[in-house]
Amino acid sequence: MTMLVPPWLEPLLNTDFFSICGTHGDAARSECNMYCLDCNDNAFCFYCRSSKHKDHQVIQIRRSSYHDVVRVSEIQKVLDISGVQTYVINSARVLFLNERPQPKSSGKASSHVCEICGRSLLDTFRFCSLGCKLVGIKRNGDASFILDAKNEVLALQRGEGISSRGGNQLREGLEHDIYPTTPPPPPSNARRRKGIPHRAPLGS
Repeated sequence: MTMLVPPWLEPLLNTDFFSICGTHGDAARSECNMYCLDCNDNAFCFYCRSSKHKDHQVIQIRRSSYHDVVRVSEIQKVLDISGVQTYVINSARVLFLNERPQPKSSGKASSHVCEICGRSLLDTFRFCSLGCKLVGIKRNGDASFILDAKNEVLALQRGEGISSRGGNQLREGLEHDIYPTTPPPPPSNARRRKGIPHRAPLGS
């Protein structure tokens, strides 16, 4: 199991975030929303990072609808997140740390569900969160969090977690959203209109 899961992941998933820092409680950015992968200890705030974790690997946890999320751009540098459902929140691609309560069914049966908790998914992912992938690894051993070149190539080929543009609502990235809607620039050999020539003033 140690070869499939980094030692800091389970403590990270069990950490309580967004409490007020006991040292910097009066400061503006005193919420404990950061985690150090080197120290593998409690959450801390922006100011603690500057003073105690300056040269360490640190990730920032964010919150969406009272649930903890992490940006894909941060976590994918240290973790193989293939198979985990991703979403777009405020134009940033994120994934959830832990399982969330399943919302009431709208009457539509989803063709994709999390293998662990049964939550409806929007695409062909296996898990709804990092926590569910961890349970899946412990249960079946057929996935991994450890990054390697092969996993990265496979993830790119599958197009997992393609981001989309998107407003403030939680939504899954759709492939057609990655293409720009602005018209393409004109060809470089297009003829340009000549401007009006300016004559030099006549001498006296």
